[in-house]
Amino acid sequence: MSGMTASTTNYLWSLQDVLGQGATASVYKARNKRSGELVAVKVFNMVSYNRPHEVQMREFEMLRKLNHSNIVRLFAVEELPSKHKVLVMEYCSGGSLLSLLEESENAFGLPETEFLTVLQCVVQGMNHLREKAVVHRDIKPGNIMRQVGEDGKSVYKLTDFGAARDLEDDETFMSIYGTEEYLHPDMYERAVLRKPQQKSYGVSVDLWSIGVTFYHAATGSLPFTPFGGPRRNKQTMFKITTEKPMGAIAGIQRLKDGPIEWSYHLPHNCQLSQGLTAQLVPVLAGILEADQERCWGFDQFFKATSDTLLRQPVHLFSLQQAMAHCIYIQHYNTVSVFFEEVASQTGIGVQMQHLLYLGHELPLEGSMKVVNLPRTSPARPLILLSYEPEVNSSLPFREPETPIIPSRFDVVADYNFSKVIVGVVHQYVRMVQLLHTHQELLLQGYYSYMMRLRRECDEAMHSIAMITVRLQSCLNVEHRTHTLDQYDSENQGSADGRQKLHLVREHLPIYASGIQEFQNRLDHLHIEQAKLAETLANDKSCQKMEMLLQKITAIHQHYRKDRLTGNLLYNDEQIHKFEKIHLFAHIKRVKSLHREDCVQRYKELLASTRTWSSVLLEMQTRLQGFNSFSTGLLADLEMSEQHQNKALDRIISTLQSKQTGQQPGTEPKDKDQMVSRMHHLKEEMDILVRELHRNNSIIESLGAVNPTAALEPSLARPSTL
Repeated sequence: MSGMTASTTNYLWSLQDVLGQGATASVYKARNKRSGELVAVKVFNMVSYNRPHEVQMREFEMLRKLNHSNIVRLFAVEELPSKHKVLVMEYCSGGSLLSLLEESENAFGLPETEFLTVLQCVVQGMNHLREKAVVHRDIKPGNIMRQVGEDGKSVYKLTDFGAARDLEDDETFMSIYGTEEYLHPDMYERAVLRKPQQKSYGVSVDLWSIGVTFYHAATGSLPFTPFGGPRRNKQTMFKITTEKPMGAIAGIQRLKDGPIEWSYHLPHNCQLSQGLTAQLVPVLAGILEADQERCWGFDQFFKATSDTLLRQPVHLFSLQQAMAHCIYIQHYNTVSVFFEEVASQTGIGVQMQHLLYLGHELPLEGSMKVVNLPRTSPARPLILLSYEPEVNSSLPFREPETPIIPSRFDVVADYNFSKVIVGVVHQYVRMVQLLHTHQELLLQGYYSYMMRLRRECDEAMHSIAMITVRLQSCLNVEHRTHTLDQYDSENQGSADGRQKLHLVREHLPIYASGIQEFQNRLDHLHIEQAKLAETLANDKSCQKMEMLLQKITAIHQHYRKDRLTGNLLYNDEQIHKFEKIHLFAHIKRVKSLHREDCVQRYKELLASTRTWSSVLLEMQTRLQGFNSFSTGLLADLEMSEQHQNKALDRIISTLQSKQTGQQPGTEPKDKDQMVSRMHHLKEEMDILVRELHRNNSIIESLGAVNPTAALEPSLARPSTL
């Protein structure tokens, strides 16, 4: 090494390009001397060379035997002029998982898609280690590197195999390695608390570290936190991890010497959906188990995580509940299983569920496979309608806690406060965006609901038209039958059927006017929905919140410089204090914008949709009742017409028989009467044809009836016509 650079035969690097630093080595960003290709070089220090030779060589040997896309590749082993070994490894441009979690926007954990990528990559990398019978012994976010591909997607890779060794599932070891926050409690007791004990450790120590890492990635925080922090309160840290109840996945001590608050769920402010949380929590509970006898083995861990990773996420928005869901389900499952899972998450029974997609009905057969469902996203979910009243009073989040701003001038305290605040405001930005998305989905969903009922109204009017045609036909045949029956003393028909037909004709305009009233009501609701949609389109709350975030971030950057400077000059100190006043004002504006603008507007929309839901649900119930009524009535009218036609045929046949059965000596007067009857019959038949042609004008007249009564599908139709 010379000056500010160092090199080996083929690689060159600046000593300022430090990627990471540990107890035994430093990692630098280096370049190939010929191609300029970026690599990472691990340079060992004197502490490393004081270790036994076989320990020094272990990392080289481990990396040579491992070859997997989720493990950092070893390119070469070279030497410095001092003969010290240098590992030349794959360079990961995205830094480590730890550096990603330390970014303010991830203060409450990674987004769901990114967390799933971490889960998949770590599981696949660990699976390769177990296939090679290797135990890592120092798994933590700092030892998981992130490579960013050309498409912007992340690939995570395990690195730092300095503590790794060969270990079969049934073997144990005695030596101590690892980072204390991620250490298995048995190893923590010996390595951190320095308590002598002769325990041996198995491969499950890696599972504990994976559990802490996954919790950290999901929430942005460590699962076990004593008052003052893990590094300042080591005895309580050990107490939390060893006395943790079965099934608990986190424990926090909020007060000095105070009780431990156990948690069996992920915190409400993390970015993971309820569907993924339901899959992840049992895994965390199984591997965050201090008792190595009760802790899951790798086989169970791989089975559970692989099951989760193979599931297909289906985004769903429950309209009446105003709640977003993500259903994780195996692609080979049937739609019936999907409906059961929807019922489990939403509380809406299978028989009460109705799905829309992009504004259209989504007809699904129970035997269909889930893989055939349309692709969904948080912005384009399936819309779930419930046939029962639902409650939508709750907000889809809880407002984050804001720490108290330091009252005294302190560059370190102010920097730490501003760092926390930037993370909190990122959460506010996400909440405002979530409220905006929910409002869009509510307005789009209810628009689709209204259009669906409008189509049902059109179908109901068509049913009335069909009933009118059939009814007029029945009345005409009944009139012919009654007229001809007067000439046949043996066929005197009853007036009961005729009265029932006239009763139906009297009530049809009432049904038509009721449906017209529904259509008018839908028009009013649509106008109201359109006005709210226009207001939402002009809403600038998201942009305002992002501007506030930029201003607060700028103050945080200023405070970072002040912290590095240390003792500020008088003028710099005054500027620092003025920025603190601005910071306080910005925080106040963030809360005001969220509570008084965004949340208030969202609650007003919820109130409107509750009214819409009540009206539309009642309308839907009545239309369903009318549909059942009209279907039965059409069947009754068809049967009645068939009976009347048979009666008419019988009367005509009887009259014809009487005519042909007359004696040759019939009086001329009787013959004249018979001829008159036949002419009258012909005239009646001509009238029937003309009246059937007039049915269209009769149907059109139904739409012109003034709505004087509501639609009442409970009105019983004549049971026998």
